[in-house]
Amino acid sequence: MATVDRHAHREHSGEALVKAARDALVAAGEQWTDMRGSVFEELARHDRPASAYDIADNLSAARGKRVAPNSVYRILDLFVANNLAMRVESANAYLANTHPGCAHDCIFLVCDECGEATHVDDEAVSDRVRAVAGESAFSTRRPIIEVRGLCSACAE
Repeated sequence: MATVDRHAHREHSGEALVKAARDALVAAGEQWTDMRGSVFEELARHDRPASAYDIADNLSAARGKRVAPNSVYRILDLFVANNLAMRVESANAYLANTHPGCAHDCIFLVCDECGEATHVDDEAVSDRVRAVAGESAFSTRRPIIEVRGLCSACAE
């Protein structure tokens, strides 16, 4: 996995996001293949968490031939390991990381009504979770916190 900057990050979108993801993956010693590029572009197109099946179905339709969900899962796992994507555990779905190469813990606000997952960065929460784990002699890799509830639009 690549060395990443924990604090100063820049949000990317569109082609800049794809380029930042490609650069981060290559810097990590991995190859950016056409299939990996297609999976990342499809993932980045989604505003809400997307499953491997959603991505496989959309790529299959666009390519005119079947893309196996298992292949998409392997690529998504590689993306998560290299901080190009974030996994919303409770939904078994993924979001593109809009600042690839920047290490931070995953804190998600997940709407039970519409499925929106908002990623928030809060160093104080992350640091406290890591400290609590350390007090129990537990070495953290990447804490993931999910808060379930209703987004502002669904709460109205």
